[in-house]
Amino acid sequence: MEPVWYPDPQAAQDTRLFRFMASLGFQDYEAFYRYSVEEAEDFYRRFFAQLDLPWRRPYAQVLEGGFPFPRFFPGGRLNLVEAALRHPEDRLALLHETEEGEVRALTYGELKAEVARVAAGLRALGVGRGERVGLWLPMGLEAAVLLLATAWLGAIAIPIFSGYAAEAAALRLRDGEARLLAVQDGFHRRGRRVELLGEARKALGLAGTPSLLVVRRLGLPLQPGEADYGALAGEAFPPEEMESMDPFMLIYTSGTTGRPKGTVHYHAGFPLKAALDLALLFDLREGDRLFWFTDLGWMMGPWAILGGLLLGGTVFLYDGAPDHPGPGRLWQMVEAHRLTHLGLSPTLVRALLPLGEEPVRGHDLSSLRVLGSTGEPWNLEAYLWFFRVVGEGKRPIVNYSGGTEVSGGILGNVLLKPIKPMGFNTAVPGMRAAVLDEAGRPVVGRVGELAVLGPWPGMTRGFWRDEARYLEAYFAKIPGVWVHGDFALMDEEGHFFILGRSDDTLKVAGKRVGPAEVETAATGHPALRECAAIGIPHPVKGEAIVLFAVVKPGVEPGPELAEAVADRVAEALGKPLRPERVLFVPDLPKTRNAKVMRRLIRAAYLGQDPGDLSALENPEAVEAIRRVAQGG
Repeated sequence: MEPVWYPDPQAAQDTRLFRFMASLGFQDYEAFYRYSVEEAEDFYRRFFAQLDLPWRRPYAQVLEGGFPFPRFFPGGRLNLVEAALRHPEDRLALLHETEEGEVRALTYGELKAEVARVAAGLRALGVGRGERVGLWLPMGLEAAVLLLATAWLGAIAIPIFSGYAAEAAALRLRDGEARLLAVQDGFHRRGRRVELLGEARKALGLAGTPSLLVVRRLGLPLQPGEADYGALAGEAFPPEEMESMDPFMLIYTSGTTGRPKGTVHYHAGFPLKAALDLALLFDLREGDRLFWFTDLGWMMGPWAILGGLLLGGTVFLYDGAPDHPGPGRLWQMVEAHRLTHLGLSPTLVRALLPLGEEPVRGHDLSSLRVLGSTGEPWNLEAYLWFFRVVGEGKRPIVNYSGGTEVSGGILGNVLLKPIKPMGFNTAVPGMRAAVLDEAGRPVVGRVGELAVLGPWPGMTRGFWRDEARYLEAYFAKIPGVWVHGDFALMDEEGHFFILGRSDDTLKVAGKRVGPAEVETAATGHPALRECAAIGIPHPVKGEAIVLFAVVKPGVEPGPELAEAVADRVAEALGKPLRPERVLFVPDLPKTRNAKVMRRLIRAAYLGQDPGDLSALENPEAVEAIRRVAQGG
């Protein structure tokens, strides 16, 4: 496949990446990349030194030890908030537009004052250093302020997707043993009021979380004992001095089995990795305006806020639908706020494509310099539409792939090399990435496992109170190597392509959810004995959920029960994760040790060859699934 974008030589020399390379004596990117992984200690030290971060105590070295539990910047002490808010007080830090069209803004000086106020208020509510705080808010000023205020006082944030229902939120609050939940009482979505406060009260009861703090955007009345965000007050104090590896955030991400995993992120990790990637891949500069269409509960929300602020940019936040009240809403915001960087998922682009080109071409997008994308693999039609219509055939798409556990990207695009459709022209500087075969050997031109061969600042410290599960997830396949769980291919010219997950994890509209979570929610319906969730290709979402269910004796399956089960999942996990179909089968294919084989279920549903069935206790279950899928 040939590239569709080529760098302009003059513009390339003006990028942050080229200027940093030149300061180190490099003119050739490939030589620079080799240096970044072969002399990683020097690379990271020099990059972060030029950011001039306000360390309260300097670190001795960047890296101590190796996989699976390295330490970064040992001896160093800082607070990420001081690093994020060190810029001129009159520079614009945050811009927020609500779906109703209200625009609010905070300069760096105003943001620092508000973060200090909220941090003091949180401490007055009894939140202490190391305690966990749930953050259940859409993208807005308060979401960013609360994320920073939690870190200011040395507590640990648990961001929660604003589309979740009570049970999904409670699961994360309970696992993290949250001391307090901060929730926005509601917001507008497609012109309708979405009230979160009632769900938050249910979640508190289910999780046993003792305190509730409410941001009253809709003005809903509070109950006794609930704190009002606007009235927060307390004795002011400076940001807590933290060790480099002290946690500041748990982001929960689902695997194929068991409860969601709380990935642990630390003060000198996640924010620094976000800043590095935004600087060297996306060329985000001081004063640039970054908008990533996302949610606080997904990695890209905190990533955009913390990385954008650390680099002195302006972060644009939006809490509504992308096409309300009309199909031009996104492009109207780009024009009105002179946004320079726009990040959309392939799912969102596929949803916008049928709206046509006119909503895009009817707005002035001349401020845009870089497009971004992450979440799931592209299809060619949507990619080319994004590039040719939104990018006008001249703006690069920085395709970006990594994950919550990475704090950013493993693969990306730099603006010094041609970019192929749907691909990645490099591993991120500092990331020693490779595609490995089953024996752990690097391969070119063949599909294999995407892996990272050495540690990097930003990699999770592990899963919250579950070391064994962390080791199993990333280091069990190939000892001493981080195996990420993506199937990938590197072509002869060094371009990477992601081909999908190598495990059973579902990615619906770029949002990862474990089948176990879906199945647990579904079997909350009293009619079901057991079930299995799979992901199938979907033209807009990338993947959609299909649920195969086995009913209890005496229960008659039918369309009404299928709807009720799907509704049950939506109630527990949120409407975006509602199954596309619920199909009833007499049994699920299982191994002799009772492991449900979702891979075989998916193959049977899609009419693919399921492969070797010899390990199954009940191979006839596969044929039954195939018949049901075909309507037989």
